[in-house]
Parts: sequence; structure tokens; C-alpha cells
Amino acid sequence: MARRGRAAVALSAVLVVGVAGAGAVVWSGAHSGEGTRATAPVRVRTATVTRTDLSDSRTLPGTLGFGRPHVLKGAGQGVVTALPKPGARAVRGQALYRVDDRPVPVFFGDTPFFRPLTKPGVRGRDVSVLGDNLRALGYDTGPAGTSRTGIEGEEFTPALAAALKRWQHDSGQDATGTLVPGRAVVLPGAVRVDTVQAQPGDPADAPLLTYTAAAKSVTVPVEATDVGTVKAGDKAEITLPDGRSVRGTVTALGRTVQGSGAQDSATQAGPATVDVSVAPDRAKDVGGLDAAAVQVRFDTTTRRGVLAVPVSALLALREGGYALQRPDGTLIAVRTGMFAGGLVEVSGKGLTAGSKVVTAS
Repeated sequence: MARRGRAAVALSAVLVVGVAGAGAVVWSGAHSGEGTRATAPVRVRTATVTRTDLSDSRTLPGTLGFGRPHVLKGAGQGVVTALPKPGARAVRGQALYRVDDRPVPVFFGDTPFFRPLTKPGVRGRDVSVLGDNLRALGYDTGPAGTSRTGIEGEEFTPALAAALKRWQHDSGQDATGTLVPGRAVVLPGAVRVDTVQAQPGDPADAPLLTYTAAAKSVTVPVEATDVGTVKAGDKAEITLPDGRSVRGTVTALGRTVQGSGAQDSATQAGPATVDVSVAPDRAKDVGGLDAAAVQVRFDTTTRRGVLAVPVSALLALREGGYALQRPDGTLIAVRTGMFAGGLVEVSGKGLTAGSKVVTAS
């Protein structure tokens, strides 16, 4: 604004459109001085300057459920003799299904058992999965072997083999102290069985079931161009079908862009998207729902404890900048900040919470 120090303003009201989607009044005609008075409209509507938090938010549709299912394929030789029911939870060290009427227990990790672990000295990430799980189950595996070959992972030591043998005995298995593919299954955690694909009598190395995360979450497709405004740990608000709103937290951002290729474009209308996962902060808030369409509001930017007025209270000055009008007609030069929810952040000399200002609506 010209002559900022003297709060030069202009008089003569003309309605202008385009200030953050709302109307503003333009003032022209040179008058100076902090106490300059404008001709007040016949009917004066006022609003109160408030100190509040403003958030730049967006609301998107999402789906409440257990997330995308993953296929579990069996390994090794044999015939499937028992399978879990949909909804069952995987528990570390306990059998998930049976092959040749022998239990196939669950270990947690990210590397499957892809080779026989029968001779001490073998090293790798699969051995680390075995050691980590035995220790988590309370078995002493002895000191880890020192690597001299540069190969990542733990060493299959005699002490680890002895711990494996004790666990096999305690869990009702053949206590051999060795492990071959198909005698235990590695999963990423305490997952939930979604669907069962195999039947008793099927070969053990076929697809057996699908699994999902054990905890419910909301999957929200976010436009790929906007996903950078959301990050893990951000807070969100989930509106359920019954109208209740519950708090949630962004837990993961997908790495696959849906609709980015020619094949995806043929099946997906609209822009390319990335799935964002939002977990309810309290599981009991969605305890009665297994799946539902919901709305999720993301607060991408927040300004806390700022002065705000309705956008319609802004007066756009012809020489640039904005002002607010008091009910007595005097003008206050202001700087604007965030626009959100019909309000605008304002600051200026003499502006305080509780002040009354004229608004156009």
C-alpha cells in the first residue's frame, strides 16, 4: 500500500470480485491520516475479529477396511490338510495351516525361508529371521557369529540350531534342529486372513490364502500431483457413514501410481492417484464396521492463534493492499495471510481480537 507508514487509504466504494473467491470493496480517492473516515453504508453488518486456528484442508473420499490383500503361496512338498478361517490372525510361533497333517508355524520377517538350514556356518537374512523369532519367543540362541565374508545376515550357529530344536520340541514338531522351506511361513506381522483360496488336498506349493493388515485403516486415493502435501504422521479427520467424525493419522503413502500407464488409463477415469493409508487413532471408534465408504479431511497447513475475519470484510485498496472498516467508518490497513473456510488471517496496527469490523455479508 502506498505510504504504508501513514496508512494512506482511498475512498469511493466499488464492488470487486475475485478476492479468494469472495467479494471485496475497492476504495479510491486520495485521503490520508489514520483517522480517515469512509461513508458508511446505510445498513452496516459487522463481524468480530477472532483469534483462532486456520487450516488449509481438503476432504477426499476413502474406503475403510483392512487394506489391500496379499496372496500367500505355499512352499515345499506335501498336501494341504488344514486351513484357517477368514478373519483368523497370524500369531508368531503358532501354526497357520497344516501340510501332511503337520503344523506350519508363523514367523515374522521380510525374508522367506528359501533354502534348507541344516549345516552350521550358513549366513543370510533368512537366518536372521529365524534367530529374531526364536529370541522373541524366549529362546537363547547364543552369541551371533561374526561375518568375515561381507554377507549380510546372521550365521546359523550350533547354538542357534540347538534353540531351534528346543522350540520344535516344545511346539510339538519333529525336533531336528534343522529347517527346510515349507516347514514354517514368514509373514510381515500379525496379519489377518482375508480369504482362503486352497482346499484340503491341494498341493502345498499352491496359492493358499490372501491376508491383509490386522488393523483397520482407510485407503484414500490422492491425486499424484497433490500427494506431496501429505506425509506420514499427519493428522486427519474421518467422517463415518453415521455422521460421526473420528481422528486418524496418516500411516503410509503408496509407491505405485494408479492410472499412470496406458493400461491403467483404460480402466481408470480421472487423474493418476496414489493410495494414502489413514489409521483411526482409536480402533474402537470403527469396531462395528469391517468396510465402509468414508470421507477424510486432511489439514495440510495450519496457522495457530492468528487473528481472522470473514473474507467479505476485506476492502481492496486501489493502490494495492487491503483494509478493514470499523463501524464508525475509520479504516485499518491490514496484511493478509492464509485463506480457509471463508475466513482470512489478518494483521495490522491497532487490530485486536474482539474488535468489530464491517462486512459485506
